[in-house]
Amino acid sequence: MIEMVKIHPTAIVHPKAELDEDVEVGPYSIIEEDVQIGRGTKIGPHVLICRWTRIGRDCRIHFGSTIGVPSQDLKYKGWRSYAIIGDRNVIREYVSISRATAEEGATIIGNDNLIMNSAKISHDCVIGNNVIMADFATLGGHVQVEDYARVGAMTGVHQFVRIGKMAMAGACSKFTKDVPPFTVADGHPARVRGLNIIGLSTSVANPMKLLPPETRARLKKAFRILFRSDLPLKEAIERVRREVEPDPEVEHLLRFIETSKRGICV
Repeated sequence: MIEMVKIHPTAIVHPKAELDEDVEVGPYSIIEEDVQIGRGTKIGPHVLICRWTRIGRDCRIHFGSTIGVPSQDLKYKGWRSYAIIGDRNVIREYVSISRATAEEGATIIGNDNLIMNSAKISHDCVIGNNVIMADFATLGGHVQVEDYARVGAMTGVHQFVRIGKMAMAGACSKFTKDVPPFTVADGHPARVRGLNIIGLSTSVANPMKLLPPETRARLKKAFRILFRSDLPLKEAIERVRREVEPDPEVEHLLRFIETSKRGICV
């Protein structure tokens, strides 16, 4: 059975916007031209979805959010760029998401993310899957957030910083350097405080993706060498590769550190 699109009489939807089956658009929302919205997505009241935005299936976008707004980068001159949002995302009240700066570039948000009230995702950010951003968290341009990361409330993340897989960026903190995967970091400026023990051993979003005990043990050993041995990072990485049994997650941690351009929180 085909489910019809439901558009409130006060909403404004451009005739060139593409809305799939079972999409709902709430009161006073505005959807501009060249927007695509996937099946089952619900748009709440007073939402603005700007042109060149792509939204997947079964998303929930709440009151007052602005999606795909023009980049605030001064280099942006109005050319076509995108905000691409995957499936099953929950975007709460007053969230702002900018499209990319470069022509034909994209701000990208994956699947199954929770973006809480008044969070800001700036131009050219790349967000993975199963990420949680708490209230008023702010990502500068070109920030990357890997899968299962957590960004605390009222956190500020500098442009080009990366938040690693399953990392916890603590609330009310200032991040000017990369946060390594599987760690907890906070402060002004932020420092690594320890492994994200709770994140490694539990997952509300997807319990089938828990790390096995042997991987957690290897990460703990690698963490002690990297952050508690007082060795220079290059030497610590070499020691981890010698002394820790090979593991994909440990290797991901090491490669993240080796490829950092801004340096890492230590």
